[in-house]
Parts: sequence; C-alpha cells; structure tokens
Amino acid sequence: MQTYPVETIDLEKAKEFQFRLVDTIHRHFRGDEFLSSGDYGVVPGLGKPNYTEKVEKVIADFFNKEACILVRGAGTGAIRNVINAKIRHNDKILIHDAPIYPTTKIIIESMGLETIKMDFNNIDSFDKNEIKDIDFCLIQHSRQRIDDRYNLEEVIGKLKEINKDSYILVDDNYVVMKVEKIGVESGADISAFSLFKLLGPEGIGCVVGDKKTIDRIKEMNYSGGSQVQGYEAMDALRSMVYAPVMLAIQKEVGNEVVKRINRGEIGGVKSAFIANAQSRVILVEFERPIAKKVLKNANLLGGAPHPVGAESRYEVTGMFYRVSGTFLEVNPILGNYMIRINPMRAGADTIIRVLDEAVSKV
Repeated sequence: MQTYPVETIDLEKAKEFQFRLVDTIHRHFRGDEFLSSGDYGVVPGLGKPNYTEKVEKVIADFFNKEACILVRGAGTGAIRNVINAKIRHNDKILIHDAPIYPTTKIIIESMGLETIKMDFNNIDSFDKNEIKDIDFCLIQHSRQRIDDRYNLEEVIGKLKEINKDSYILVDDNYVVMKVEKIGVESGADISAFSLFKLLGPEGIGCVVGDKKTIDRIKEMNYSGGSQVQGYEAMDALRSMVYAPVMLAIQKEVGNEVVKRINRGEIGGVKSAFIANAQSRVILVEFERPIAKKVLKNANLLGGAPHPVGAESRYEVTGMFYRVSGTFLEVNPILGNYMIRINPMRAGADTIIRVLDEAVSKV
C-alpha cells in the first residue's frame, strides 16, 4: 500500500525551532515575568489578561505573522472562530474531495454551509469557473484519505491564482512543530490549531494570521468566561517549547519501528508504513483479520487504547488504536486488517515487544 505522509522535520531542525521560540520569548518577556504564573480577567483597555496577550505576541512573531489569538475549544474552537468571523450561514465553502473531519463537519452543517469539493491531489483538474467566485476555502494540512498526496503550498498557490481574493484557512492540527512551514507560512491567510496537541493545557486553541480577522474573533469572545486566562496561556507557551524536539524523537522511533517490522521481526504482519492518520503514525497491516483482537491485547500490555488529545501531555505509553474514522469511511474493511500505532514517548524496543506479544496472544 502506498502512502504519502506529510514531510516533517528532523531532530536538528526541531532543536532550531525550540531555540528560536525561546529567543522570541526573551524578546517579549522580562525574566521575572516569565517566572510568573500570569494574570486573570478582562483587563480594562485590553479586554483580556496581559499575559495572554504577551503569549499571543510571542506565537505571532514565531510564525512571522501579524497577529495571534488563543481561544477556547482547542483546534475545533479555533476553526469555528475563524469560520464564524469570515462567513455567514448558507455561504459556499471550498474543501477537499474527501471525508470531512467529524468536528469540522459539525461546524459546516450547523452553519448550513454549501460545500464545493475539489480533488486537491490533482490541482490541474480544478474547474476554474466553478470555484473562481468562492471566497472561502478550508484546507486540512494533514491527510484525510490514505492516498492523499497534495502539496499544501501548491494547492494554496493554485487557489490564489484562480481567485486572489479567496480567503484560505488551513487546519494545521497534527502538524504544527512537525513541519517546516504551517499553512499561514505557506501562503494561506490564517491557520488554526490546538495547543493541547502541543503538550499544552486542555481546550486551548490558537489562531495565527491576519490581524483584521483576529480582531473580529477578539470582539466575538470579549466576555470574561470566553478568555484564555494568563496562567493557561503561560502553561501553553512553556509546553510548546518542548513539543518540536519531542515530536522529532517520536518521528525517529516511528521510522525505526517500520523498518524492523518490514524486516520480518513480527510474524503475521503483512507490512507497516508511515502515514498521516491524522497524526503521523505507523499503520500496521495484518495478514489475517485480527486487528481488533490485537488492540485488546495491546491494551493489557500497557498500550494506550485510544487518544486523549492526539499527542497530549497525558499520552506517554505507546498508542495502539484503530485506523482513523476518515480512513474507515473510505475503506471500512481496514478496521479488521489494520491498526495505527503512535509511539508517543516509548522507544522502538517497547513498541516492537508489545506488538509482538499482542499478535502472539491472538
């Protein structure tokens, strides 16, 4: 089976990311400020905690963009805020011809949006007449189908060529601090993602991009209960510092596991390969329909049976889980023959041992 995982950075580049983020922190915080937990409330004249705004400026500068805002609702909340700020009920929205991520689908359906689908894997087939007047496009940076292979920057460039006024939102969940450039660095107008997926606290989302849209999101979330408090913002930023190196190590482990499986270390396995589903994971295909039994055994052997936030701070043991819902929607039979493994903080020896024992017990 052929897969086309999103290209990710190596450990040396991840170290550069960490150092650059810390350097940016130095430029916005005094030393004693960064040792503080942060403030609370709707500060008069600012409309949010001072420390939340400081963190937002750090993240905006890190990605070399005009503005940033932290929102509630994690990655889904970040996407929802952008859509609510930019389009109205019953508007048209351009998306990839693939199963829509479930929580994003709810946003689209609740607003009664009309989805126009184009195959981003084949940008030369775009019907210019059909999409030239669509002013909003949502692109998921990670993969939605197992055979997705589109280059994000090329898709954005093509859409802007057809309609320079098209507003492009990139769902960068699962790829931030893993890729060289996120959507907004690749020509999109704005990026939305979860900081919970970057070791941050629960429920904190992030929007980075054009100031006008972010100012509108700020107006929409003025109330005190909607604010990301200073201590939450500081926690998210401190956690974000450690994410790139951790994710690069995770990538190295995944690559080693795939090589060892494909060398024949585990019986009963047809093949293993790297894919984005939605996180960058190992897909293991079995010779027989034993996937569900293997998952039950892996849980008994310490493997996490499901995600918490997809690479959250709580996910330490390797995750052994079914393939993603969007993949199953395209090919339901995968549920019997295939599983996905995310090493999380485990080493390759642990992943190989648990998988070998889980298969042997079937």
